[in-house]
This record gives sequence, structure tokens and C-alpha cells, in this order.
Amino acid sequence: PVKSYAVFAHCFTCSKDLKAVKSIATSLNMEGIAVFRFDFTGLGSSEGEFANTNFSSNVADLNAAIDFVNENHGNVELLIGHSLGGAAVLSAAARLSSIKAVATIGAPAEATHVAHLFEESLAEIETVGEAEATIGGRKFRVQKQFVEDLNEHTVKQCVAELDAALLVMHSPIDNTVGVENAKLIFDSAKHPKSFVSLDTADHLLTNPADSTYAATVIAAWASQYLSPVEELQPYEGVCVTETGNGKFQNVVQSGSFCYLADEPESVGGLDSGPSPYQFLSTALAACTSMTLRMYSDFRKHNFGNISVQVNHSKVHAKDCEECSQEVQTGGGKIDRFERVISIENLPPDMEEKVKEIADKCPVHKTLEASSAVVTVVES
Repeated sequence: PVKSYAVFAHCFTCSKDLKAVKSIATSLNMEGIAVFRFDFTGLGSSEGEFANTNFSSNVADLNAAIDFVNENHGNVELLIGHSLGGAAVLSAAARLSSIKAVATIGAPAEATHVAHLFEESLAEIETVGEAEATIGGRKFRVQKQFVEDLNEHTVKQCVAELDAALLVMHSPIDNTVGVENAKLIFDSAKHPKSFVSLDTADHLLTNPADSTYAATVIAAWASQYLSPVEELQPYEGVCVTETGNGKFQNVVQSGSFCYLADEPESVGGLDSGPSPYQFLSTALAACTSMTLRMYSDFRKHNFGNISVQVNHSKVHAKDCEECSQEVQTGGGKIDRFERVISIENLPPDMEEKVKEIADKCPVHKTLEASSAVVTVVES
């Protein structure tokens, strides 16, 4: 279930598919924040020519993205910008009262900062009107109007006019956009404002741990500023619905709880949640632990911490030593759940009793007994 909507603006000459951008968006999704990623004109999957763009057109693209989400999904209250995308979200948010929170990652204090990326071509751009510049190992045609437009924007002034909470995230070892930019942005802003150091991260957050950390912090920080969300009505039973992400990902609602179900990447899933058999193993492990705790409390045995590990596998019936003769001669494969129970300070003479009580776990009994599954199809 979506708690709030955000729009992400990527870095200069990057795209919405940069690994860090995708990682941050995915991590925010796990916190219930729907993230709209888009490519600025002339980059990634977007049409148009990069040479005809400038900072003003980037801000216009961002506003168009916000309008799209507002009209088709829900109100955008959170903007996230990486590098020059951070400068863009600051400029856009200053003029949008609907934005409640803005988070920047490695953002420059002024749009003109990006000019150093094609500094060697500036003289030709000034003289000829345009030049081919190599940025990040790729060639782009940069026009004079791009440079002139950068000079017309004062990001720090937009920050001072910002009527939204601000989170500034920056790495102290960022060699592309120095950390002094974070100080300039932070000092220009009114409260509420926060700064979080990304410590050893590089500018592009190429280490997945850095992007995941950034997303976790953004989600926790933004939660206090975004509009409150109506709590889900408890669902009797379990409802599983496809999310449309990947081949197998589903959102599970059980009571008032929501979580994801998926399959491993090795079989075509996104590995974003437990698999069906992992859920089944979880049910057995949890039920076993709870049953043993109830027994311990009732008998006043004072068991220490209880831990139950369950491993599921498919084995040939004839190879199942624990199975009855009837099952072994039945042929084919059967499900085998190996349960390992650990209890702190358990007296050795109680091991057999623990096995006996564990076998009385209701889920254990369900797995060993015959069950009826009644199916109703609705259109």
C-alpha cells in the first residue's frame, strides 16, 4: 500500500536507470513510498536533443513529472534529487506549496557548478556557440545557451525561499561535488533542516550499501513531514495480489500487516520477499517456538531463549527414514521439513519432551494431516 508519492531527479548526464537511483527507489518502495523516476530530455529513454536543453528545461521536465503523478496517481509531497538533480528539486520545490519535504544527495549549491565538467570546452563554446564535451566518458554537445542559463539560476536563493523540510545528504570525500556545497545549502535553508553524512560513499553511490542507507534515512526522516495515511482495515484471512513488478512479486495483506512475497532471482523472481515455501517453513518454525513457550510457561520450566530453524526440501519417499512404511512405499517425492530447535539452558533430560511438545504444534499437525482446499473463482 502506498503511503506517499515521491519524484526522483537524477544527476547531470545520468539516467533514471543509474544503479543508485534504482536502489534508492526500491528501498523507498519497501517503506511504502512510491517513487516516480524519469529521464531529463535527451537522456536515457527520453526523446529530444541534449544540446537543446538547459537547467531551466530540466526544472520544467521535473515539474511535468510532478504534474503527471499528481494527475494520474496521488499528490507528490517528497522530492529527491541527486547531484544537479538536487539543484533542480530545490529550484522547483521553492515554487510548489504542495511539496512537504525535499532530500538532496551530493547536490551543488549553484547550478553553475556543473560547468567544471566541461571546463576545457568553455572557450570554444563562448567563441563558436557550441562544442563537443566529454562528460563521464561520454560525448555531449553543449551550447552557449546552456552555460548562460546556468548563470541565471541562484539555487541558494531558492533554498532560502523553500517552505518545506530539507534533508541534505553528502559524502565528505565526494570528488565531483565537494562537501562544502552541502554547507552552503544547509546554511541557506530555514528550519526544519537536517544534514546526514554519507561517510565513505562516492558521488554516484556505486556501493549498494550506501544507496540503501540513504533510502532508509530518507524514508524515516520524511515520515514526520508527509501527510498521515489512513491505516489499513484489517483483512480477515490472507489476501495476495500481484504488484506488477517482476514476474512473481506479490503484496500480502494479513490482518493489518503487509509484506511482499516473491521468488529468488535464480528462478526469475526479484528476491524481494520470502518464497511460498519459505512462508510455509516460517509458519512451522513460529508455531513451534510459540508452542514450546506456552508449555514452558505452563509447566514453569523457565526455558531460555527459543530458536527454531526449518529447512524445506523435496525427497524421494523411499529415502525418507522418518516416514512411515506406507509413505515410503507410496512412491514419488514428498516434502521434508527439517526442524532444528535450540533452547538456552535446556536440561539434557528434556530433549525428548521438547520433541514431543514440538510435534503438538498446530501447524505441524496441519502439515502431517489431510487438508481440504476449497477454490472459488471470481471474475
